[in-house]
Amino acid sequence: MAIISKIVAFFMSIIMFICPSLNIPENNFDKESMTTDYTYVFVHGLSGWGEYDFYYKLFPYWGVLGGDLMTYLRSRGIDAHGASVGKTTSAWDRACELYAQLTGTVVDYGKEHSERAKHSRYGTDYTGKALIDSFSSEDKINILGHSFGGATVLTFVELMANGSETEREATDPAELSGLFTGGKADWIYSVTTLAAPLNGTTAYEIDTENGKLDVEMTGDFFNTASAAPNDGRADFDTAAYDMHIDNAMRLLEGIETLENVYYFSVPCCMTDLDENGFYVPDTDHMETIFHVSSREMGKYTGTTAGGYVIDEKWLPNDGLVNTISARAPFNAPQKDYDENSVQTGIWNIMPTYRGDHMSLEGGLLKTNNVRQLYVDLINIINNL
Repeated sequence: MAIISKIVAFFMSIIMFICPSLNIPENNFDKESMTTDYTYVFVHGLSGWGEYDFYYKLFPYWGVLGGDLMTYLRSRGIDAHGASVGKTTSAWDRACELYAQLTGTVVDYGKEHSERAKHSRYGTDYTGKALIDSFSSEDKINILGHSFGGATVLTFVELMANGSETEREATDPAELSGLFTGGKADWIYSVTTLAAPLNGTTAYEIDTENGKLDVEMTGDFFNTASAAPNDGRADFDTAAYDMHIDNAMRLLEGIETLENVYYFSVPCCMTDLDENGFYVPDTDHMETIFHVSSREMGKYTGTTAGGYVIDEKWLPNDGLVNTISARAPFNAPQKDYDENSVQTGIWNIMPTYRGDHMSLEGGLLKTNNVRQLYVDLINIINNL
């Protein structure tokens, strides 16, 4: 994976040289009406990267060719940071890494979990290298997750609130991570998911004539980059496992929608209904790497191994995630966003964004200005 990362950084630096950052106009925050000013933590998706990764400066996950979104927000008085969690590991492992980065501690994947998943219990030591200055019930955070970062964020918030009874029973209290003790629901102010496969994605369900659909990105290079870690871990401890519809819904069964937290989601769609009743990609505006997966997803219906029926509501997609899945967890209270009735404990679903799966990052080769979107979203959250 280290070699892959260096190759990505090399090619992305070439792209940055050829395609300089956009000249994007200033966007303003409504500072005078803000009622809160908490830190914003952004969590990347599958095969993504954050500010702990050296190549983030060359090719920022948040902003891409449009320039680093974190730097942009900080320059305007918003304390914003991009976490670096596992590229292809499970939502659980990523949540443990996120906690260590936010608290400046050693990553602890849990005694019970690590033994069952067959990998090391401890990971990187972030002592003295915390992502943010402070994290507590007084210094809350707003946390945002793109793509599989959505499942990561929900798992993290659940553990913050309720901890893990399994880990408490298996671990000496003196060795127990603070993440597994729970009792920290009031450390989170808001949760926002961005094009997230909250209920899974049909990209992991589809069989083609050549076998399983290449879901991460078309081409051997990207399939290699998004392969599961070769460390002997159990199959269930990977992102690919968590994004299957049956497994994603099972994950959600153990996640509570907290009464004190504001929830937002931004679903995406870059497909249109054709004369055959299928949804086809807008190839003029969708990244080429998603054309094949989008077309297959736009016509796929069926039944999962667990018996869940995938019907026509699943056809609109952003190239990798079904729009309906990105709206909100099916088992959670939810409503379409209404600026006059934003409440805690219920998912506020923002209008579907016309974009593909990478549009909310800033696009890859089809550069997209997302700064105004995040300015608007932050204004909403800080004015609650």
